[in-house]
Amino acid sequence: MTAEITTEEAPRMVHGGWRDTVRNASDLALLGILVTVGSLGVVTAGAAVAAASAAVHDWSGDERWPGVRVTLGRFARGLLPGVLPALAATVGGTLLVLNLAAITRGVVPGGLPLAVPTLLILIAGTGLAGLTVVEVGRSGGVGWRAAARAAWAGGQRRPAAVLACAGVVALVAALGLMIIPVLVPVLAGYAIFAMHAVASRLPHGV
Repeated sequence: MTAEITTEEAPRMVHGGWRDTVRNASDLALLGILVTVGSLGVVTAGAAVAAASAAVHDWSGDERWPGVRVTLGRFARGLLPGVLPALAATVGGTLLVLNLAAITRGVVPGGLPLAVPTLLILIAGTGLAGLTVVEVGRSGGVGWRAAARAAWAGGQRRPAAVLACAGVVALVAALGLMIIPVLVPVLAGYAIFAMHAVASRLPHGV
């Protein structure tokens, strides 16, 4: 039996070629650089990540990046709302990592019984933070509180997604230690895309 190729099917057959792969990879690398630049002020990191996540969400839907004006508007609207999430993630993550390092090195008493729950909290927190980034992107780069609630509810339904997002962050961190420093910023775009990919089966919203 022969199959006829219609005009609607033809684009689907050529879609996904190596040119598309290279273009998508370069776009995500550029996104990572822009996120890094936008996060240099630390308190602006929340807005930069939210705008990038929204851009990835848009691109995942129809493989079209939003316009520069749209993205800049999202970044501007997300500046104030993104300050607290950025500070909370930075301070909380740093404290957990330092605490875990101190425990494993014997600087702080407790040993393995204290190291295990600390590691589990770090993994859960990292995964939920990743899901929150995905959810805020789904809502157009705004609504961190609603995104956190949606991530919490989604994580309870799909614990594997929490672990997957934490794994993405761990992998990106490991790659960041292995490559030359000048290439580290490009990883941010790939990380956001990967978290959207692993969370794609989660229902939107709470």
